[in-house]
Amino acid sequence: MSTAILAGQPVPGSSIEDDLRSLGFEVHTAADSAAAENLLAQVPAGERVAVVDPRFVGHLHALRLGLTDPRFPLAAIPGAVTAQAAGRPALTRALARENAVGGGTTLVDSLADRVAAALDTDVHRPELGSLVAAVPADPQARNEARQAVAAVDDEAVRLKSAVKARDGFFTTYCVSPYSRYLARWCARRGLTPNQVTTASLVTALIAAGCAATGTRAGFVAAGLLLIASFVLDCTDGQLARYSLQYSTLGAWLDATFDRAKEYAYYAGLALGAARGGDDVWALALGAMVLQTCRHVVDFAFNEGNAGDAANTSPTAALSDRLDSVGWTVWVRRMIVLPIGERWALIAVLTAVTTPRITFVVLLIGCAFAATYTTAGRVLRSLTRRARRTDRAARALADLADSGPLALAAARFVRDRVRIPAPPAAAAGGLLVVIPAALWGASWQTALGALGYAGLSAVAVARPLKGALDWLVPPFFRAAEYGTVLLLAAESDVNGTLPAAFGLVAAVAYHHYDTVYRIRGDAGAPPHWLTRAIGGHEGRTLLVALLAVLLTAAQFKVALTVLAVAVALVVLVESIRFWVSAHRGGAPAVHDEGEPA
Repeated sequence: MSTAILAGQPVPGSSIEDDLRSLGFEVHTAADSAAAENLLAQVPAGERVAVVDPRFVGHLHALRLGLTDPRFPLAAIPGAVTAQAAGRPALTRALARENAVGGGTTLVDSLADRVAAALDTDVHRPELGSLVAAVPADPQARNEARQAVAAVDDEAVRLKSAVKARDGFFTTYCVSPYSRYLARWCARRGLTPNQVTTASLVTALIAAGCAATGTRAGFVAAGLLLIASFVLDCTDGQLARYSLQYSTLGAWLDATFDRAKEYAYYAGLALGAARGGDDVWALALGAMVLQTCRHVVDFAFNEGNAGDAANTSPTAALSDRLDSVGWTVWVRRMIVLPIGERWALIAVLTAVTTPRITFVVLLIGCAFAATYTTAGRVLRSLTRRARRTDRAARALADLADSGPLALAAARFVRDRVRIPAPPAAAAGGLLVVIPAALWGASWQTALGALGYAGLSAVAVARPLKGALDWLVPPFFRAAEYGTVLLLAAESDVNGTLPAAFGLVAAVAYHHYDTVYRIRGDAGAPPHWLTRAIGGHEGRTLLVALLAVLLTAAQFKVALTVLAVAVALVVLVESIRFWVSAHRGGAPAVHDEGEPA
């Protein structure tokens, strides 16, 4: 249980003690700074502790924002300061210094504010907006503060702040106006964001099952359930913001389940189409490949520019100017097909058309969105003035997912071959994708895969600090996934494309998991994992060789075995890591992810 130390005697008629207890604090009173220091020392080291001025006047939600957010070791608002276990030493030092200066005398001004100012490390100070948090010095000021509190609806502010600051048009106007109330309903019944996230996953899987029936009723039900899953997907984040229930495990579940839901639905549509005699597995796999590559472009660009004080390119300045024209903001958000617009499009097309039409329209829309966003980011990078940091270069190297072949060759070519990383990665990809498209399972493709491994080594031989080096991971993803798609599509054996779908899904999970670890400051997956699953160049070469050496039927079996093996290894290690991080008290994070 958390502990709150009231640094002084409570003011008659004040609700501060009841407010703190409602937030889960055990309340103790300290007559002077020496007593406050003694009480702080008695609180177990692993518990949250807060020092609060008993004269505090403000909204309950202001206290909640200041004292209960799990993401920050130290936080403060006027009249209150709090520390989690990681911030306890800094709070103890600051209180000891204040006690030494004041000699432990009776408190006159705000001890909480003095301690917050004396902290020798970063302190989070939440943006309160219209919420009130004050320590009135006299009765008149106290009365004015109470009037200010009464003038603002605490609950309305809390509901508004539960909605993501930047969302797509569909989410903003078609989901959030009511999903925030669903989030509050969940909070009042003790439901957690992780439970809502799981409910969203289950709903999407049922939607995929309905789509797999191949009937018109099943397609209609699938579309409705997909929208319901998206509403729950919005609700879990809003519940986390409403109740400040952030966690490392929750951020991972939310991001991972989003991908699992969408790609499972693709598989359900493909199964449903097959029941009707239409084979759309190639389209389903193409949609997954395109969507994953889009995400890798986003991740690589953002991580490659992490650490910049600001985007200083003229292209970014133009974007900022366009943002001042209201309607352009919504148009630009909609044309990139964020998850809300994308899922709404998929749901409607599923209900009223066929799986083939759904995938064709989705591929066209995502291809246009990918072209638009990638072109804009290339322009920003070419005119970018800031230098890439070492951390950003390491993140890009981790996102590259280079295996033993590429890393060993990179040490050899580092001082011998000097080709810029993006052209090397792009040329390597073309070297394997073009033969796969022209000749399918052939020795030309296998030799192309070997050349791809060599050029991949050239691309990562030196730190990825060039202006366009963030393109290297997307080029690698497109080459690997595209090769698997082309070789599977060329096979005449039923089941090869579904097996390829499973393999790409397993590998994509590994790539997404790498991103989420980097975002959570947990580093990349362990080197043994990358070696065990071969790296992107090793897997590409292996698939090309299997396609040449095995019969079509054997190739299908090999892809299935490879998919299961990769999935088992990456899933077991990923789940072990995130559960251990959660149990080990890893700092809570809240990743807004892609705009909904």
